[in-house]
Amino acid sequence: MTDYRIEKDSLGEVQVPAGAYYGAQTQRAVLNFPVSGLKPYPAFVWSMALIKRAAAEVHLDLGLLDEKMARAIMQAGDEVLEGKWQAQFVVDPFQAGAGTSHNMNINEVIANRANEILGYQLEDPSKPVNPNDHVNMAQSTNDTIPTAIRLGALWRFDELLQALGALAEAFEMKAAEWDDIVKSGRTHLQDAVPVRLGQEVGAWAKAVRRSMEKLALAAEGLRRLGIGGTATGSALNAHPEYHKRMVAKLSQLSGLKLYESDNLFESMQSMGDATFFSSALRTTAQDLSRIANDIRLLSSGPTTGLAELTCPPVQPGSSIMPGKVNPVLAEMLNQAMFHIMGNDLTVLLASQAGQLELNVMMPIIAHNLFESELVMIGAVNAFTTKLVVGLVANSDRATAWLAKNPILVTALNPIIGYKKGAEVAKKSLAENKSIRDIVVELGYMTAEAADAALDARKMTEGGIQGVSAGG
Repeated sequence: MTDYRIEKDSLGEVQVPAGAYYGAQTQRAVLNFPVSGLKPYPAFVWSMALIKRAAAEVHLDLGLLDEKMARAIMQAGDEVLEGKWQAQFVVDPFQAGAGTSHNMNINEVIANRANEILGYQLEDPSKPVNPNDHVNMAQSTNDTIPTAIRLGALWRFDELLQALGALAEAFEMKAAEWDDIVKSGRTHLQDAVPVRLGQEVGAWAKAVRRSMEKLALAAEGLRRLGIGGTATGSALNAHPEYHKRMVAKLSQLSGLKLYESDNLFESMQSMGDATFFSSALRTTAQDLSRIANDIRLLSSGPTTGLAELTCPPVQPGSSIMPGKVNPVLAEMLNQAMFHIMGNDLTVLLASQAGQLELNVMMPIIAHNLFESELVMIGAVNAFTTKLVVGLVANSDRATAWLAKNPILVTALNPIIGYKKGAEVAKKSLAENKSIRDIVVELGYMTAEAADAALDARKMTEGGIQGVSAGG
């Protein structure tokens, strides 16, 4: 018994692994593109299988596909949607333009599995379900791949929002817990007027919520599907009701809110909606990276840094320095977000590289978009559960830094004047003593008056308090 079988396509015969459900065109792509060793992400397989499964049912309802054949294709499609045949999708993401190889990989696997359901062996030359004529009926790579990009990005979108929402909630809980901790604000990485730790962390939560709003706005454009445009947007070889019925069926099967395209040509020419969504991911990534930087800075030390926060110890930080613990989850988040920013640049470049009726760079757009979502979900979930919920505030350290903050003398200007205030600030820095102790020591104010004037909590609540400050 040989370890391969012979399959045919328009170019001739091809040796295909005997147990493979894919066929000749997929095998040619495997041989032609031995680039990265990567395989399509489940989102890309799921979204394409959803299209094939929906198309079989729509064509059955329209009387264009034999019932037994249609139901076999539908069953095979359902199995792919369940993840049963993931190992059969083998085309490298760096492949021929437009995604014909990936489309045919899906078509061939579903066709061969449908044939098997109908009682035919994989090597049987009389197997009736054809990947092009039946599974790909009224479809083209040129309308299925753009549709699959949209569906695949929406597939895990709710999960992405849940991950970000959990992060925002964790920050909100910390903000409430730490609202009584007054600390030095910092601008230009230099001392500034006081803030509450709760205010600082609450701003992180709000930034995450804002990013969720941007993502939701960008996702709306993805819900507009161009399926049915076939090769160029003209809907050649598609039933007049196919587009409308397909959008309805895809929505029903997926549970996603989907819309019909108002211009099938535009839906095939432009990758603008995918680019907009990718840019929203990038914007989210840069804000998450900024927050990770803040946590790394605030937890620096612990003896020679700020050390206003302590990250939970999740692993040893050094192979040579015993006892060292690093902010590894924040470092991970930085790296993950940098990767997403790089993915977005690729999506941007690929999106502008389309010509006339088609963008042929869609495979890499799909791969990077799905990867960015995958990485963001995983990174944010780990960051939230393994770092943020376990963050500890070091209130004594924050209070000690604030007591020595020379900017506090600004509050004394209306009482002792600018010149004496400058003297107090310089002496405080030189002797490493608090503003309060110096102003009392110099006899410029009583202890009681200094305590009242230097109420840092009141400085965090806004309003005119005799404090003059500039950036």
